[in-house]
Formats: sequence, structure tokens, C-alpha cells
Amino acid sequence: MIAAVGARAPVGLYADAVGTAVHAGISRLSFHPRWVDRTGERMRAAMDARLPDSLPVSERMYAMGLSALDEATHGLRARARAGFYIGLPEPRPGWTLDEGERLVERLSAALLPRVALETVESVPKGHAAGLLALEAAAAKIEAGHLELALVLGVDSYLNALTMEWLDENRQLANEANRAGFIPGEAAGCCLVGSRERLAQLGLPTLARLVGVASRLEPNRIKTDAVCVGRGLSDAIEAATAALRLPEQKIRTTYCDINGESYRSEEFMYVPLRVWAPFVDSNAYVAPADCWGDVGAASGPLFLTLAAVSARRGYAAGRHMLAWASSECGARAAAAVESCE
Repeated sequence: MIAAVGARAPVGLYADAVGTAVHAGISRLSFHPRWVDRTGERMRAAMDARLPDSLPVSERMYAMGLSALDEATHGLRARARAGFYIGLPEPRPGWTLDEGERLVERLSAALLPRVALETVESVPKGHAAGLLALEAAAAKIEAGHLELALVLGVDSYLNALTMEWLDENRQLANEANRAGFIPGEAAGCCLVGSRERLAQLGLPTLARLVGVASRLEPNRIKTDAVCVGRGLSDAIEAATAALRLPEQKIRTTYCDINGESYRSEEFMYVPLRVWAPFVDSNAYVAPADCWGDVGAASGPLFLTLAAVSARRGYAAGRHMLAWASSECGARAAAAVESCE
């Protein structure tokens, strides 16, 4: 069960603001004030409204991650025992595994006054990392090894080396490359737990996790292989397997399609294989239009959008899906049922 959510993104500083902005189609896609690409054009980016552009990427991720954690744990009236699962970027120029571990240590230390951490696990797997972290937490809760867990996804491309790397790989959207994406930064967090433990703590239940699953796509981006969506299709099929059809069909899907041809072409094959769980498999929301590509923050933010849409009364239906695809080949999906 999902008891609480927290979010911070270029379009808002807390969950309801982020969800409402995306629902309204508000965009914060802009230009970096100082950086230019190889053609001399200002680099496009979606940046946090409160963080100075000169702040190092590790500090940006810490500030956004802590903000999302604070919001998600606000309803805890007493110090609770919980696991902590963190989705992080894959290693890339401007970001290393060591920096990721230091970030995990800092965020864990910040949580200690409110949460007694039973386990801490980082998942440096990029876009799918947040949903992979959720899958790991859900498995521990279902097995009875945990009763409560915080699942955080956090990412920021706002590092000069990272942006140059994207530009060199023709992934940065600009006038010379219309098939790239606009880099963003964000954090999303979900407080999940067993129904019994949430009741003991007096916490609400925003949504029920119907299923979460991951698979590996062998035909990855930046290779000569042709991706036909097998990994993503299998992950979605597994995540939606527990739905009672046709009564519980998915009405809204949140995904990390971001403007890159590879991602759009991969998704093109999914409805050919997996159509039964959907009212309309093409009824998806791609929030990158509003907040840019937010990498490892994607999954928890998508679940935040689902929870906020139900809480504020504009969800198309009770059953929603989130999915994300990583450059390393990881594919992950989660289906939820609103309790609102």
C-alpha cells in the first residue's frame, strides 16, 4: 500500500503542486543561463526553481531528495522503523557510483531523527531505478521482512560534464538535434507498507500496489541492435497480471517517453503484444513535456502523479500504470489502484 508521497520538480516544490502542474500542462522547459552546446546555442534544461544554477549536482540531488523525503514522512507521528530504497542515476560523466553512495549516506543520516532504518539499499540503474527500488521494497514487505519502506528516486543532469556528454551523444535537444531530450532534475518519494502497519501508525492508504515487475531489454540504446520492445512489454505484462479484467483495466499510463526516437519506437511495439489490460494503450502521459527528463526520479514521481490525480478528483479511473526504461537495459512497470 502507498501511504504518502513527496515530490520536488521544476514545476513544483511539493506533490500536489507538481501533480496539478502536470495535469494543467504547465511547462518549465527553458535554457541554462550560462551553458552553450556545440553549435553555440544555449543548452535547454528544466531546473529547480529554488536552487542556484551554480550549485553542484550532488548538492542539488541532496536538496531535492531531502525535500521529497520530508513531505513523504510528514504524517509519521512517532519514530518508525522502515527500510530505505533509493533509485539513482547510472554512472556517467559528471556522476559516479561513489558520489551516489555518499548521497545515500547523507540522506540516511538526515532521516534518522524520524525513521529507524532497518535496511538501506541503493539502485543506481537510471530511469527504471525508482521502480526497481519499489520492486525490492515490495518484495521485502510481502515476505514479512519489512513492514514499512521509503522509496526515493532522485536525479539531476545539471552538471557541465553530463550536459556535454549528452550533447556529444546527440541526446541533447537543440536546433541541430530534434530527436533529443531536455534534461531536468527532480525527486519523488513513496512511503509504502503493509495495510496492518499503516493502520497501526494511523496513516492513510492512497493506493494499492497491484503489481510491480522488471525485465531486461537486450537490445539497448547506443548499440546497433534493433529494439522491438520485448523487455518493456514483458515488464508491463507481469505488472498488470493481477488485474481483474475487464473490470480493472488501466485508464492512464505515466511513462518516460522524452523525445528520443529510441524510446518512442520501443513503445510502439508494446500495444502489439500487451493490449488486454488497457482501455486505450495509447492514453499515456509523458511528463517530460513539463519537467524535462528526470532520469532515476521518474518512477516514484509517476506514482505521485497517480496518487495526486486520485486525491484531487481528476483521475480518469482507479487503475493506473507507471513504466520506465533505463539505458542499461532495465525495464520496470508498476500498476496501482487508487483507494481514494
